[in-house]
Amino acid sequence: MNKRDFLTPIGITIGFLMIMFGIVSSGGMGGFVGFIQGSSVLIVLGGLVAALLVNFNIKQIKTTKNVIQEVFKQNEHNLAELIELFERLSERARREGLLALENELEEVDDPYIKKGVLLAIDGIEPEVINDIMNAEIDAMEDRHYRGRLIIEKAGEYAPAWGMVGTLIGLILMLQNLEDPTTLGPSMAVALLTTFYGTVLANLVFTPMAGKLETKTNEEVFIKQVIIEGVIGVQSGQNPRILKEKLSAFLSNKEKNKKEELEEENFTEESFNEA
Repeated sequence: MNKRDFLTPIGITIGFLMIMFGIVSSGGMGGFVGFIQGSSVLIVLGGLVAALLVNFNIKQIKTTKNVIQEVFKQNEHNLAELIELFERLSERARREGLLALENELEEVDDPYIKKGVLLAIDGIEPEVINDIMNAEIDAMEDRHYRGRLIIEKAGEYAPAWGMVGTLIGLILMLQNLEDPTTLGPSMAVALLTTFYGTVLANLVFTPMAGKLETKTNEEVFIKQVIIEGVIGVQSGQNPRILKEKLSAFLSNKEKNKKEELEEENFTEESFNEA
């Protein structure tokens, strides 16, 4: 289930607030106004969009909105619940056979789990199941990479277009050296484009690309656990052994939490029986 990822907007907001605080604390509100320059913004954003249009095709450009929206979503994966699911599937498969798992799938929302279990029910060899499901992981990684590439390229192009704006400003400044009083303000305006490009790259685009890569790695990890679970169920592994095998994917914190929860459940069951 997808939830809102509040860390991304909070991080970007804090970054801009810190920049604004640094500007205002050094030069007051007048200093802040001096950092607003329409032509510099136009050069950086306009050049950035132009470069992306040259670099990517129309189909890739259309996916940009969805890719950015994905940054602000949080994929919730409960590994402990996933392990319990495969323990339950393994118990039922050993007790009633693999065909009985079709009823269990009605309560499963994850299409990747359903696909793996259905392959197991169809009697596909474990090696083939592993190949099929890993091929889907590879395809997913490729899709995610192509979507993330737009954000990564934006992070590369933003500072470059900032430098282009700076060069334009320097050229115009050097053409008007007759009036020394204009050199300081002209230099400040010229450097603003580099400032804009650097902020966009290091506070927005590059961190967003990193967040997307992290999300992909997390999803691959979960899918690898699912593959191990499906193959364990298909091969008729003992449910307790399969549980211990999948528990190896848990972090120490998750293991401790899981053990505490199991102890609480055991205590409640003992109390109810008494």
